[in-house]
Amino acid sequence: MASAANAAESPTVLIFGDSLSAGYGLDIDQSWSALLQQRLEEQGYEHRVVNASISGETTEGGVTQIGAAIDEFSPELIILELGGNDGLRGFPPERIKNNLRAIAERARNSGAEVVLLGIKIPTNYGARYTQAFEAVYQEFETELDLQWIEIFMDGVALNDELLLEDRIHPNAKAQPILLNNAWPIIHATLQAL
Repeated sequence: MASAANAAESPTVLIFGDSLSAGYGLDIDQSWSALLQQRLEEQGYEHRVVNASISGETTEGGVTQIGAAIDEFSPELIILELGGNDGLRGFPPERIKNNLRAIAERARNSGAEVVLLGIKIPTNYGARYTQAFEAVYQEFETELDLQWIEIFMDGVALNDELLLEDRIHPNAKAQPILLNNAWPIIHATLQAL
């Protein structure tokens, strides 16, 4: 077992998201964050993965929590996966973008790099809101010049075989797919550090 001193010396990757990253309904070792730790170790990275994701979290909650998470873990890289709960609650897109910007700016001011995992919401919220919500990520990425993926749940969101019974949250079979979706930007960012 690594000593606390060794763990403190390892650079940290902080996953800062909601239930999609928290491993909702799964054993913790099944989550894509646990799989990310395994992949990093297999590829020779010394980083430790800290999953600070909270089921039900919104971007507003993220704004209030990011400072404490940075202070506690001093991450080198923050994987930001928030906004889905805001969209499902119909929060104004401009407010979502402002919250994401505040989180990213706080992270960058600490010296951390940030990558963004984009979210889509069901189309039953109406075309106008759905388009405005999805544009948040595109605009945010452009304004802050962030690495991002457009659809974190790509290949999972509409496949009942990869979802829990609630047909929202990814099951254990989906976790490697989520990791593979996020891996290219995580890997590229770590290589550039």
